Amino acid sequence: MLAEQDAFEAEREARLVKAVYVYEAPLRLWHWINALAITLLGITGYLIASPLPTVPGEASDHYLMGTIRLIHFSSAYVFAIGFLGRIYWAFVGNHHARQIFLLPLTNATWWGEIIHEIKWYLFLVKEPKKYVGHNPLAQLMMFLFFTIGAVYMICTGFALYGEGQGIDSLTYRLFGWVISAVGGNSQQVHSWHHMGLWVTLIFVIVHVYAAIREDIMSRQSMISTMISGWRMFKD
Repeated sequence: MLAEQDAFEAEREARLVKAVYVYEAPLRLWHWINALAITLLGITGYLIASPLPTVPGEASDHYLMGTIRLIHFSSAYVFAIGFLGRIYWAFVGNHHARQIFLLPLTNATWWGEIIHEIKWYLFLVKEPKKYVGHNPLAQLMMFLFFTIGAVYMICTGFALYGEGQGIDSLTYRLFGWVISAVGGNSQQVHSWHHMGLWVTLIFVIVHVYAAIREDIMSRQSMISTMISGWRMFKD
């Protein structure tokens, strides 16, 4: 934890330069693949919960819902495997690769800057602070709504998938405890998983809005940084 706090303090010195290499190539690749997987999961998850009207002809000629489920399950595997890879990169990557997993909770300065960021997003302060990696508020939100959220969606989603595969399947042996924890009521798990879809959707909207807003207003690159890896600072 001390190392994380030292790295947080070192960010102040890094802000004095015009460009800093922040996000390494594997992290950037994961980000965009993950974004695609979440998009497909969101669309197909909604359609699974609220199926389309029936289409004329034999179901075997269309297999529409089967295709939607296949895309959902395939995207889920991409998302889950990518998340495991993201955990691995937190160990072997640079300091910024660990930000969404480790929070400097004992650092009073970090909490103070969270308050400043809240005021900044509420238009209560005029001057933004510049950060090399995630700003403290973004770091906290990423931890709560992505890191913890990802674990939640993976556990509930694969519990339902494992039930469909059968109680003897490996997936059910790994995740069936989620259904058992609620007394075997898989419909309740389905409702929780579906609720997670809407929480994720709200998070994505806020995340995209914040990235575009900061790119324009804070005089530091955001979107292009996740493409090139370099954080650019403007006067």
